[in-house]
Amino acid sequence: MREQLRGRLTEVWPELEIVAEAKNGLEAVELVQQHRPDLVFLDIRMPGLTGVDAARQIAQLPEDDDWQLPEIVFITAYDQYAVEAFEQGVADYVLKPAEKERLQVTVERIQKRLAQRRGEESAPADASAAPLQQLLHKLSAQLNPGGAARSYLQWIQASVGQAIQMIPVEEVLFFISDEKYTRVQTAKLEALIRKPIKELVDELDPQLFWQIHRSTLVNARAIDGITRDFRGRQLVGVKGSTEKLEVSRSYTHLFKGM
Repeated sequence: MREQLRGRLTEVWPELEIVAEAKNGLEAVELVQQHRPDLVFLDIRMPGLTGVDAARQIAQLPEDDDWQLPEIVFITAYDQYAVEAFEQGVADYVLKPAEKERLQVTVERIQKRLAQRRGEESAPADASAAPLQQLLHKLSAQLNPGGAARSYLQWIQASVGQAIQMIPVEEVLFFISDEKYTRVQTAKLEALIRKPIKELVDELDPQLFWQIHRSTLVNARAIDGITRDFRGRQLVGVKGSTEKLEVSRSYTHLFKGM
């Protein structure tokens, strides 16, 4: 299938440089770290890690001034419900086998997104999209249709001074991580936990908590507004807090319509 996809891409996007190919999900994540590509094609079903799990790990890789997280295209066998999951997502999909005509549509979408990243095009006013983690949760449910209904974290057990406090998740305004701890902020208190953001992303309801930075999750219901600083970075204002939360480049799509 990789050989077929490579051939089709050569036809519809001859300028594209394919820098690496992976045999499984684990290798895919490693190669993304190594080559820092603009675009990744992931088969949803792969050995080692599924394409969905690989995408989760890729979404937590560190960015810098020279590289931001890649655009992701999933390769999938036709499944009406799985395809519906992409409708409001930030990733695209190609059905197996990768037909030239459908791949051409995907390529045009990706080229437009990459141009927007480079500032060559302005995004339309209604270009806001659902967070990537929402799409990945939906796809996980499709991969395991017979599994138990997903249960999300309801309480946070956190340290407040010398005490341990139980904090209802819906009261949390945002989570911010550093190297050792994650800060839990509510309107009334600030607490610390040892659980990193990459774990919280999978345990919290993606409809409620949006990842806006590798180190930050914000309660979508608590978002008060979006501003820009003198460097053009998006900053999220939160109800009940004077703190402004930086939005990294890979998550600016969440607020394109604002």
